[in-house]
Amino acid sequence: MKVFCGRANPTTGSVEWLEEDEHYDYHQEIARSSYADMLHDKDRNMKYYQGIRAAVSRVKDKGQKALVLDIGTGTGLLSMMAVTAGADFCYAIEVFKPMADAAVKIVEKNGFSDKIKIINKHSTEVTIGPGGDMPCRANILITELFDTELIGEGALPSYEHAHRHLVQENCEAVPHRATVYAQLVESRRMWSWNKLFPVRVQTSLGEQVIVPPLELERCPGAPSVYDIQLNQVSPTDFTVLSDVLPMFSVDFSKQVSSSTASHSRQFEPLASGQAQVVLSWWDIEMDPEGKIKCTMAPFWAHSDPEELQWRDHWMQCVYFLPEEEPVVQGSALCLVAHHDDYCVWYSLQRTRCAPSLIGPEKDGRAHPARPVCDCQAHLLWNRPRFGEINDQNRTDQYVQALRTVLKPDSVCLCVSDGSLLSILAHHLGAEQVFTIENSAASHRLMKKIFKANHLEDKINIIEKRPELLTPADLEGKKVSLLLGEPFFTTSLLPWHNLYFWYVRTAVDRHLAPGAVVMPQAASLHMMVVEFRDLWRIRSPCGDCEGFNVHIMDDMIKHALDFRESKEAEPHPLWEYPCRSLSEPQQILTFDFRQPVPPQAICAEGAIELRRPGRSHGAVLWMEYHLTPDSMVSTGLLKPAEDKGYCCWNPHCKQAVYFFNTTLDPRVPPGGPQTVTYTVEFHPHTGDVTMDFTLSAVTGAHASPSGRP
Repeated sequence: MKVFCGRANPTTGSVEWLEEDEHYDYHQEIARSSYADMLHDKDRNMKYYQGIRAAVSRVKDKGQKALVLDIGTGTGLLSMMAVTAGADFCYAIEVFKPMADAAVKIVEKNGFSDKIKIINKHSTEVTIGPGGDMPCRANILITELFDTELIGEGALPSYEHAHRHLVQENCEAVPHRATVYAQLVESRRMWSWNKLFPVRVQTSLGEQVIVPPLELERCPGAPSVYDIQLNQVSPTDFTVLSDVLPMFSVDFSKQVSSSTASHSRQFEPLASGQAQVVLSWWDIEMDPEGKIKCTMAPFWAHSDPEELQWRDHWMQCVYFLPEEEPVVQGSALCLVAHHDDYCVWYSLQRTRCAPSLIGPEKDGRAHPARPVCDCQAHLLWNRPRFGEINDQNRTDQYVQALRTVLKPDSVCLCVSDGSLLSILAHHLGAEQVFTIENSAASHRLMKKIFKANHLEDKINIIEKRPELLTPADLEGKKVSLLLGEPFFTTSLLPWHNLYFWYVRTAVDRHLAPGAVVMPQAASLHMMVVEFRDLWRIRSPCGDCEGFNVHIMDDMIKHALDFRESKEAEPHPLWEYPCRSLSEPQQILTFDFRQPVPPQAICAEGAIELRRPGRSHGAVLWMEYHLTPDSMVSTGLLKPAEDKGYCCWNPHCKQAVYFFNTTLDPRVPPGGPQTVTYTVEFHPHTGDVTMDFTLSAVTGAHASPSGRP
């Protein structure tokens, strides 16, 4: 049986559905999962174990058998903890079949098959009674159904069903309770991830300002949370406007509701400013007394910052208010948290707070609907892209480069998704400007931006794919300047934006002799790094809290042998500190002044490791050469510090290729050692494949990574 899987195609700039082996999606899910990260989360595991021991003891103290229901068991770890703590039997539910199969093997390997039953179903499909999956209801409910937003993986509906059908009334629950916290802040940096700021352009006629459409300013934005490693955001990037506010709690030992609800908290602003952003996180208490607590609080709100646990499966949340509002220090306001069964959102009210509200408000008014973008910008641009467009320094770089290539008679064609380059070219004096917007969303957005800036008659929008461009679309003119940033909404890895090169090739017949292409070239760069923490997501666990989970390690390793999962992974490295162990090295170049060549572009070489450390992987990024004297980097922004600490472009994701961590990759101070590589760009697919060999301490071993 075959399945269809979505995959970005860099040669077409679109997501295409390809037929793959039926196990393909499973392997992708496993290879990209956070299972390893969760198993490495010592704080999480220890607190769960303590809470489970306490819950089993409370049931046993009543003279009852301890019957456990474990929803979302994963590896079966929590069920094995329960049996070790004295539970009489565990029913462990896991809907993902490959994971359920692995749990069966792990439970058997650890000698618990007689006390743990793995049920490969969704919890809502589990049956109770004679001949059912469970003979009777459980009296201990153990779950790990949470995401960064707490409820985004369907925790509330799962709990609601479990209490109605699968567990006894007033059962023990681990965790016992969760509390969501919020803090109101002003932050120009974070607000720039959600709104378009005025963009200033210095021209020969003075300063021109590109203003956002009123519709975009009023748009409440995208409904999804922005999950982030908040500990990596500098405290200088935001001003705290409120204390940390406990917004709402969920008691998992009682009936849970997934209905829409609102929870209000009155507060007095700590400072005057613009209320823009809500920072949010949660904690879980494993016991009724709240003595065993696992918290996601960032360092400034943590009870013991020295004991911060790094984790990537749970982070912190950034929410944007529908619009910024002025607040005055000491003048009481209400922050309101709204949620439905899967999402949380916030609003600010100036009226007196009502108590927490469940269901429709008492006066009959419904709860505010989940915010939905109606301006198109939040559908087209992700949050890093908003930040990129709002980066005035980056705009100034493009302006300076454009000045060197623009002429009074220039006919410009812009080919990036939703780019403001066409407006820059117009303001800098181009004779005529065209922009291709091949999606309906980008076409509608750019029309709104042009109208707000009175440019609807000055810049021509062409809504079609570049390869379908005709001379009539260009009013019979030849293009003398082809522009791109490059940015395309379907790009995941840095080299996917080489779609610009394919567009340049598709429109080659429309270019005038001697036409200028900007950027004129791109180069792929690489550096070997040691991560402070990110290595954990791909590191084998071995034993976890005394339980053998090697089978999970083997399962992840096997999944990583599949094609796509052996490629580099996109990560925003400004959130994941690392040290460079080598100097950055240019490994491939792409000349946009010429069409895409028919043959592959290959490079082989070696990178010398100059600093001691653990070589966890290679980071790859693109640099775009706008002109011979101007370059924009999507990766390293400046040379690494003496100790190797790196400054990464905060608007882009870099590509990380994790080395095989089963060998010892330490670089001795007496080095040097090398990482040899083969990197190849395949023009027919737009893919970049790579192969690394990492020298071991003795120089006699290697850890081949294989090709995608």
